[in-house]
Amino acid sequence: MNSYRIPEMARKYMDYDMIRQHTDLPVFPEFRTHLLYAFLSRHSSLSGYSELFSLVTSLVQIGMDTHDLVSITNNAKETKAARSRQLKVLAGDYFSSRFYYLLSHAGQIELIGILSNAICEVNRKKMNLYQRMRQLNLTADDYIKLSVEIRAQLYLAFACLMEESLRHTWPEVLGLFTQCEVLLLEIGRSESVQQYRDSWGYWHILHQASKEEGKHVQAEDPDYAKLRSIWLKYKITPQLYQMLDSCMKQLQDKLQTLESKELAKELQLIGEPFARYLSTPKALEEI
Repeated sequence: MNSYRIPEMARKYMDYDMIRQHTDLPVFPEFRTHLLYAFLSRHSSLSGYSELFSLVTSLVQIGMDTHDLVSITNNAKETKAARSRQLKVLAGDYFSSRFYYLLSHAGQIELIGILSNAICEVNRKKMNLYQRMRQLNLTADDYIKLSVEIRAQLYLAFACLMEESLRHTWPEVLGLFTQCEVLLLEIGRSESVQQYRDSWGYWHILHQASKEEGKHVQAEDPDYAKLRSIWLKYKITPQLYQMLDSCMKQLQDKLQTLESKELAKELQLIGEPFARYLSTPKALEEI
């Protein structure tokens, strides 16, 4: 297929009245999925499976992301909240199960094993991240690095299936795209202080702030006005804009080195939302 239509295909498995009415789902992994489709479409032996492989990978990712939304504790007494929690668990299981079904019916048993191993690696990296968070053994740079690795791991598994000319390019391009995606999300979190917990800004301040400021940031019920002043003092949002700008420049430089100018052009279009975001007056002011 020449046209990219994975989100529409995935909607068939995600768009259920009960889920929509009683709970929220995570954002579709658009950048990584579109990127995977673009690379697979140019692999001579896999191009015929580019839609199927991109679809099942997006469903697995959505399944894992949905499970991540489930609260650790189950103290919800109110019926609506309890139902939402239950549906997140069931929906995550359902989305993940679709990849087994679709791949087995297509006879792609090898990919089931590859993605299953990747899922195990994602969960291992998540446990490592959560453990380091609990131990406060995490820098802001570590947080970004591990967040990118966790988001990219499932898609990275396809490197072994790609032709030689793309096998070494794929991890680097995927990593840069995913880092841009993570930084964009962190900018959104930085602009809403209520979402500060375990964000890049949170870890940056813990390692840069005074002991008193650090205690305030870690408080269970912080004074948000004071928290905002700390955020401004350490220029959390402007630093994230600068990091996104730097990452985007690295990505653009990398795309210029690709042998396939057609692929480079397509990847430029996929990354256009990052460039467009950085060209807004607010972003330019922060940078």
